[in-house]
Amino acid sequence: MRVLSRVGAVALATACVVMLTSTANAEPRETAPPNLEPRMSHADVPTRGHDPAGVPGAAKSSARRTTSNGINYHGGPVLYSGVHVYLIWYGNWSGNPSTAILPALVTGLSASPYYNINTTYYDGSNRKVPNTVTLAGQTSDAYSQGSSNLSDNAITAIVASAITGGRLPSDTNGLYMVLTSADVTKSGFLTQYCGWHTNGSIGGADIKYAFIGNPGNNAACAAQTTASPNGNVGADAMASVMAHELEETATDPDLNAWWDTRGYENADKCAWTFGTTYTTSNGSKANMKLGSLNFLIQRNWVNASGGYCALSY
Repeated sequence: MRVLSRVGAVALATACVVMLTSTANAEPRETAPPNLEPRMSHADVPTRGHDPAGVPGAAKSSARRTTSNGINYHGGPVLYSGVHVYLIWYGNWSGNPSTAILPALVTGLSASPYYNINTTYYDGSNRKVPNTVTLAGQTSDAYSQGSSNLSDNAITAIVASAITGGRLPSDTNGLYMVLTSADVTKSGFLTQYCGWHTNGSIGGADIKYAFIGNPGNNAACAAQTTASPNGNVGADAMASVMAHELEETATDPDLNAWWDTRGYENADKCAWTFGTTYTTSNGSKANMKLGSLNFLIQRNWVNASGGYCALSY
């Protein structure tokens, strides 16, 4: 879902968030009944999805292209050269298996049947999003913005520091993911959302970045709270949120390309639905294997054949 960003340090348009679930449930949700739909007031964005000309940085309404697939194109760019993912490990990740699990997720998504769903999205020149994801760099940040109640401004500062400090390159085809350790708290995390993505000007470049927190076994953002495919509930919960933000960044990087009449981007339309699952050796549920690891990843919206949620295309 799309909401106005309140990050004041850069010139931002709007942000997309992964909304938390409304009920505690240790099992994967196979469908999305009404009480599990993402919920956030549209009061902040009354024109989003209706009059994009009223949103800073958005395309004019004349560029809107209505489709028969349940999601519409509004004239903005897509990342038609593929996405370069940069991981910023914020906080304390020492000895945490997440530092192996989540990079494996990123590399495993590239050329996968799941990520191929994004090839159904295109820009005004009919350039499609390719089935290509590259893990382009990683760095760490040991609490430069503290550990308690981080603001959106703090996430911007973390990304800016990594780029301007030379630890990561400035890349307009990149998605900089700020991954916070379980001891880090952030305003709104676990109470209003599980993650979000946005874009803004950093060092004069249009930088796309995302926040993904480690929920531990908090059922608000973890589909499974007692066991998970890789034996790390927090990392496995983050994996689904990361996939969500990655596919939305690829298809709506500047927040002016693809969304529906409710303001939902492609991954929003399938949030907290997982399709057909199987049982792993530790008794948890998974729905795809990427590389050598199993994952439980939410479905994504296919922009074809009338539109539908799926795990592959």
